[in-house]
Amino acid sequence: MMPASLHEIIPTMLPDAMTAIGFDTPGGPEVLVPMVQQVPVPGAGEVLIRVAAAGVNRPDVLQRRGLYPPPPGASDIPGLEIAGQVVMRGSGVTLPLMGSKVCALVTGGGYAQYCVAPAATCLPVPDALNMVEAAAMPETLFTVWSNLFERAYARDGETVLVHGGTSGIGTMAIGLCKLFGLNIIVTCGSEGKCDAALALGADHAINYSADDFVAKVATLTGGKGVDVVLDMVGADYVARNLACLADDGRHVSIAFQRGLMAEVSIVDIMRKRLVLTGSTLRARDVTFKGLLAEEIAQNVWPDVAEGRLKPKLDQVFPLAQAAQAHARMEAGEHIGKIVLEVDGGARA
Repeated sequence: MMPASLHEIIPTMLPDAMTAIGFDTPGGPEVLVPMVQQVPVPGAGEVLIRVAAAGVNRPDVLQRRGLYPPPPGASDIPGLEIAGQVVMRGSGVTLPLMGSKVCALVTGGGYAQYCVAPAATCLPVPDALNMVEAAAMPETLFTVWSNLFERAYARDGETVLVHGGTSGIGTMAIGLCKLFGLNIIVTCGSEGKCDAALALGADHAINYSADDFVAKVATLTGGKGVDVVLDMVGADYVARNLACLADDGRHVSIAFQRGLMAEVSIVDIMRKRLVLTGSTLRARDVTFKGLLAEEIAQNVWPDVAEGRLKPKLDQVFPLAQAAQAHARMEAGEHIGKIVLEVDGGARA
């Protein structure tokens, strides 16, 4: 058993071992299997969380396929967001309180019964959320907030184009745009997904399988274009996105699902005074993520606590069925977030 003298822990001593989901060799969903690992110990500024639920995200899939290795020092267990109870605190941590329910952004380790998280990236779980819902919040919320409102400095009344409108990122973007007075146009791969996006609050949804989204954006905006594009596709979409932008528009890249190379017209960038930027979140330091958490706590979390912002849940799988959860994500039929339930009472 872990010695109580080294850390502040809950009264019940913690086990030495836990079940986690990992893989020995990169590959398809089937490589994800339960493993027995040591319960991690939080360092300075960290807390140990007994995980109730963990969100499943596209970077987890890429990691499993060997395309997105964890940053130095991060756990090799997949999982970038969790919700659960604080059961141990490392040195220097006064908040969150022992025993409190939190959700957290982590650099890895989420697919497990216990996970270490920086105290700075923890947010309290309000009564408006159950633990499964809370686990589905941090990764997409931190990503959309930092890229849409910080990097693209989107403002009330502007119009945003978001690809993948029914993805975790897309559904969170719809929710945040509605809260902050932004008009949002999304693209989806089917009429059913377009209907789902509209039901969630999107102002317009374009079926990219049936329509040219560049032409549709021009029609919907009266030829003006959108102020911001949040892009997860990359490759040939980048030039098409730029064609959708209004003068002084901002293009933010957060992924490149179709490829990491793009050819664009510099003349168009100059003529329309466009800004091209992008970011990745996982490798950013704790100081940056902590500042994001503070902004979210001040600007967004009150709406979460009042039930005005919730994640759209697609399907919940037991932790042991992480392979099935990944298969569902790769099939592309999901609408909203896929979550792994570690504690059977996480949906209470």
